[in-house]
Amino acid sequence: MKPLSPLLCATALAAALLATTPAHAVGRLVDVDVIDRDSGARLPVYSHQGEWWVAGRPGARYAVRLRNTSGERLLGVLAIDGVNAITGDTAAWAQSGYVLGRRQQAQITGWRKSDAEVAAFHFTALPLSYAARTGRPDHVGVIGLAVFRERAAPPPPVPYPAPARSREMPATGEASALSGQAAPAPSALADAESAPAARAEARQMAPTAPRLGTGHGAREYSAISHTAFERRASQPDEVITLRYDSRENLLALGILPPEPVAAARPRAFPDAPPVRYTPDPPAWR
Repeated sequence: MKPLSPLLCATALAAALLATTPAHAVGRLVDVDVIDRDSGARLPVYSHQGEWWVAGRPGARYAVRLRNTSGERLLGVLAIDGVNAITGDTAAWAQSGYVLGRRQQAQITGWRKSDAEVAAFHFTALPLSYAARTGRPDHVGVIGLAVFRERAAPPPPVPYPAPARSREMPATGEASALSGQAAPAPSALADAESAPAARAEARQMAPTAPRLGTGHGAREYSAISHTAFERRASQPDEVITLRYDSRENLLALGILPPEPVAAARPRAFPDAPPVRYTPDPPAWR
């Protein structure tokens, strides 16, 4: 058998390491990752059976960071636990979203309460999540983003010169110039349809810890403005789904590798009594 070259060996090793190393951002047009706001750390993303997962820490505040990787404006409709993060409606594809300029990034830190305020996202037990408290617990544990490209403005009308008059044409006959079609009016607000939250399949796992959801936390300042955005199509150009749960539950599901257990150091005489030395004398009275 012909031995592999050092280059091929290095390539195979790099591919193996890439397969076992957790990623951070997920997405093509928009990079999506989750930030633990208490520690400032990006949560690693793990791939399992075609799905992406992050391990949340109960009680920790978090943010969803969006980064536009394209050279055009995009609209992202964010759904948390099957609920639109701006309107609070059950997520659907005809709702408001966040517009990202070229190469722009933004951190979405909570449920939108006004143009200047949000209620902070934080990981909490499923019954205490905002979705469950509003009677919608079925899709708790999933973050979704529907990405829409913007409709390009039509080119300006091309003026065509009027044809020259024929000598036989009556003096009263005028030829009119052709006109291009008027550009459609943009919508008043940036809106799009929300990515439907991925339907969570029934989980069969040991009840090691309560499932996590996203709570409706303390009010925080977070200012936004409004802009016009016309979607290129009614269907999103990309739908990104990121599921989450506690570390204990991801370990129970087999999504995270088991934590290594420190092996006991071998001893030459395991049954020998411990070494003893001369004890101190009793205290003087």
